[in-house]
Amino acid sequence: MSSPEKIDILVVGGGTAGIAAAVSAARAGARTLLVERRNALGGMASNALVHTLCGLYLLRNDDAQPLAYANEGFPREFAESLIRAGGASGPVRMGKLDVLPHQPAALAAVADDITRQTPNLTVLLHTDLTDIDSASGQIQAAHLQSRGHVFEVEMNSLIDASGDAEACALAGAAFECAPADRLQRPAYIFGIGGAHETALAGDARLRLAHLISGAVASNQLSAEALGVAFRHGLSQNEIWATIDLQADPYDPCSPECLTRVEDCGRRVSFEIIRYLRAHAEGFENARITCTPAQAGIRESRRLSGLACLTEEDILQGRQVENPAALACWPWELRENAKGPRFRFPEENRPAGISLDCLRSRTFENLFVAGRCISCTHEAQASIRVTGTCLATGEAAGRAAAAF
Repeated sequence: MSSPEKIDILVVGGGTAGIAAAVSAARAGARTLLVERRNALGGMASNALVHTLCGLYLLRNDDAQPLAYANEGFPREFAESLIRAGGASGPVRMGKLDVLPHQPAALAAVADDITRQTPNLTVLLHTDLTDIDSASGQIQAAHLQSRGHVFEVEMNSLIDASGDAEACALAGAAFECAPADRLQRPAYIFGIGGAHETALAGDARLRLAHLISGAVASNQLSAEALGVAFRHGLSQNEIWATIDLQADPYDPCSPECLTRVEDCGRRVSFEIIRYLRAHAEGFENARITCTPAQAGIRESRRLSGLACLTEEDILQGRQVENPAALACWPWELRENAKGPRFRFPEENRPAGISLDCLRSRTFENLFVAGRCISCTHEAQASIRVTGTCLATGEAAGRAAAAF
């Protein structure tokens, strides 16, 4: 396959941030190439089976307040395209939060439709970034490969939407990473079919938790099964199971660690379903319908940018002049496999994210979008969600096109 010798913008990573960045840059008139290493766009929301879009809506004190998008523009366009396609049923209230449940495969298909219909945009799946050339404070070229085919592209700007700041690391740009014992832990999500529609009715989730903890205590299930939680999908017959894994020693950029995480997730998911079939009411005919193409990584490297979003910014709902995006999700820290720790902002105010949080302090034409923007560990626990990733992606795409 031939590749463009010279483009305006290269976007690395086809998750929701990368999709938003690439579409927004191309719509601004920039010749844009989006590369993704896996077989589908959508990132965590498709390949890791993360089945709720969080951070799309402003926080509300109660149901009486009207529901409103935190970031208009591409985040709203993408969400409403997904709803129209039947891939999402509409927003639902979960405790104090509003989320958009969706079907991961449908999200990937909607991403295909949007990118296919965008002029100036080329998408290459099954394509990896392998190296970057730079000089005089600018990214100049990127080396890409797909199944033994190696090629090079030159660009005016690069947007790192890889989630792991891969382009930043390869280019030698400054980045940060939380200590291994504080990094948010990974999730392994799998789909369950064949369960009775009442399998999660009433206090069933509590009874399942007691059942699984007893099975772990009696060595009938691995200890990792304690991190599992269940919820319905778009229908009562569709169930998603999410296992939060401790994964110690944890390094989300280590191939040895990632191999161990994937292996553990698959092994424990099948252990759980076998045990539920034998011991849980409503699960007698249950089966695993899908496993993820990758485990859900919540945190790894973060850019060192021209500005840094902090935990105080999130909790106080601080605003900046001309924000690139708004962060409206609370801290959702998952530093262990025992479940989330939430902290909500004062008066539910969204925090403004400066464009300088999306710009490298090392290379003037290097932008980032998604969970690896410049922020503290605690602030990252807010901005890593899909709604905010879509918003920072759109902002990065427009800024790179104007560079």
